[in-house]
Amino acid sequence: MTGGFGSVGVFTIQELLKKDCKVRVMELKTAANEKIYKKFKSDIEVIWGDITIKEDVERAVENQDAVIHLAYIIPPLSEEKPDLAWEVNVEGTRNLLGALRAFPKKAKIVFASSVSVFGKTKTLKPPRTPLDPVMPTDNYSHHKVACEQLIKISGLDWVILRLGAVLSVSLCELDPLLFRVPLDTRIELIHAHDAGIALANAVLDRNISEKILLIGGGPSCQMYQREFVDKVLSFIGIGMLPDESFSSEPYYLDWMDTTESQNLLKFQNRNLDDFLDDIKRNLGFKRNLIKIVKPFVRYWLLGKSPYLKKNNSCKKSGKNSIRVGVKSRAVTGNG
Repeated sequence: MTGGFGSVGVFTIQELLKKDCKVRVMELKTAANEKIYKKFKSDIEVIWGDITIKEDVERAVENQDAVIHLAYIIPPLSEEKPDLAWEVNVEGTRNLLGALRAFPKKAKIVFASSVSVFGKTKTLKPPRTPLDPVMPTDNYSHHKVACEQLIKISGLDWVILRLGAVLSVSLCELDPLLFRVPLDTRIELIHAHDAGIALANAVLDRNISEKILLIGGGPSCQMYQREFVDKVLSFIGIGMLPDESFSSEPYYLDWMDTTESQNLLKFQNRNLDDFLDDIKRNLGFKRNLIKIVKPFVRYWLLGKSPYLKKNNSCKKSGKNSIRVGVKSRAVTGNG
């Protein structure tokens, strides 16, 4: 696995270990990654390396039966540093494919792509299907499309999974990117654990080949951003935030037809309620503390919104709302 110590990667490792797989992870050597590695102890092998360095990649993929490719730079960094993002995302993928083709044993590759490749589909009738045209809108989604194309023409056995809005406890940190998704956006959630199951099953089933599959939680995980934000913030004890704090610029999330992917991968086990349970366990006593200092937390959180002040100014002046162009991403991660 490349980039295996992210939230989705950790769950994927756990699923592979349950199936008695030997797992090798290629990751950058950072304090955070070393901490995660220690949790697995001797259950996995780690190659500390950089996907932009061909020698590191060749060393990592040698003698492997399959590769799950998760290493990626995501927004906002992909938009702030486009050259770095291209080098890691696209050239890194090119390095990986070149290394795999160089060995006599051709490994299968499973790539974690994103629903973002469909672009801003608010005006289209849902759901999205694998046959829908791709319409990338920023560096991140353009890179995903470029990598998908490289993989499809690689000559290797491949599967591409386009992930929806991934739920992980890291969302409890209330990332400011939350404000970039308009409240009337259709979103389909996928628990990081279920995404890990999908990736593990895709890489292990040799009958699944040359397919693009959509990975979301299914009908029970399809909702609008307003419902999602309201439920999560109310559960934490903060309460819903004013509409003016959110963007009105269309965003690249949508509902998906996951019938085929569920039939093949059988991964849909969790929904938003399970995520709320994750939050409860993760926050512990802090959840009660948040309720006590709610006004201060709300004030701090609203300060992270780049839209609140501007939208309120427009209201006071009687002007029409200003649409703010934002380079953004699906709430994932993946990776």
